[in-house]
Order: sequence, then C-alpha cells, then structure tokens
Amino acid sequence: MSTDQGDRHAKGAATSPNGSAASGGGVRGSQPSSLLLVGTLAVLSVVAGIAIVLVHGWAQPRIEAHRAAELRQAIEEVLGEPQRYETRWVVDGKLLDSLPAGVDSSAGRPVYAGYAADGHMVGYAVPGQKPGYQDVVKLIFGYDPADRKVIGMKVLESKETPGLGAKITSDSAFIHGFDGVVAPIDGVKHPAQGPHQVDMITGATISSTTVITIINQSLEAVGPALDGSHGGEGS
Repeated sequence: MSTDQGDRHAKGAATSPNGSAASGGGVRGSQPSSLLLVGTLAVLSVVAGIAIVLVHGWAQPRIEAHRAAELRQAIEEVLGEPQRYETRWVVDGKLLDSLPAGVDSSAGRPVYAGYAADGHMVGYAVPGQKPGYQDVVKLIFGYDPADRKVIGMKVLESKETPGLGAKITSDSAFIHGFDGVVAPIDGVKHPAQGPHQVDMITGATISSTTVITIINQSLEAVGPALDGSHGGEGS
C-alpha cells in the first residue's frame, strides 16, 4: 500500500460516516434529561410532604396531651391540690364561665378556679408571661381573692442564664417566698419583712423582678374580676 493510500485509509477510519470525528472510538453515555430530574424531585417532594403531614398528625395529639398534663399538674401545685378545677375566662374585665359565641380566645384570659371537696373555692390559678433577661418567662400562680394573697407560684418555661436567672425554677426559698404574700408584690433584698415583700435571688435581679412583674401585671388585668367572685361554689 502506498503512503498516500495509507494516509487516506487512516483518515477515513478517524471520521464517522456523517463526517464528524469519532470520540476516542467510544460512545459517550446518555445523560438524564432535565425533565426527568424535575419529575424525580417533584415526586420526592410530594412523598416528603405526605410524611410530614402523617408525622404531625400522629405527634400533635400526644404533644397536646402532654401539655395538658403539665398544666393540670401546675394548677394543682399552685392551688394546694384542689379536689377539682374549672376553666374560667376574663373578658373585658368580667369573669365568665366560658367564652361568648364568636369571641376568639385571644380576646380573653383563661383562669382556673380550684375547689375543695366540700365545694368551697380555694382560689384561682392564673397564667402569665413576660420577656425576661434571655427569653420569655412563662409561669402560673395561685391567687386567693378573699385575702388577695398569692397561694403559690411555678415557672412553666424559662431560658434564663444557667446558674443565675435559671434559679427562678429551682431556688426553693425564692419559689416558696410567694406562698401567702399579699399582692401587689414588692421584690427586696434579704430579708423580706412586710406582707407584700419577696426576697429576690442574689445575682439574678432581672429574672426575679420579671417573675414579680408578671404576677403584679396579671393581677392588674384580672384581679378586679376575681376579687368579687370568691366564696362561691362550682357550677
């Protein structure tokens, strides 16, 4: 074979029938189309959405039941273990047995009337909340409208500084300092001497003041409605 013939043969072997150059003698693998990728992502999104809905539907009733159990325990604790309690609402300064038709719960404040075994009302459990040093502090306290005294106090939720502000949930002297204190409350440094005074926690003045302010402000809002309701029996 002549040199010219060999060159023509080699050139023909390197060129495809339609005139395009071959890629190393191999065939490039096909790539998935954009439509296929979008479809796959859409299916995965639908499956994930359904899974979230199912998990939420399974978990939500259990979360609500847990919250209700925690609230029930807190109410019983701050009211001194009443035989039973009933939910009341303070709306526009009036104490009601239930929310009026068409009135949203955000328009009123719930309180919980506790009753002894003989039907005598022992007091109200009043929830309240306010921003503290780190985050919102949520608590509930018992209130005896006959004597205008706080029966007990329990912090339900707090993210105050560990070791300092967090003591509002664990310092027994501070917590029990609210037992029997007369409202409005005045926070003082040791020692508390008057019927309106509560010892604040050393090093946690802001968090201590937050608790006291929550109680005072809550009683400013609902106290007048509760003060005229004591001594009755449950429905």
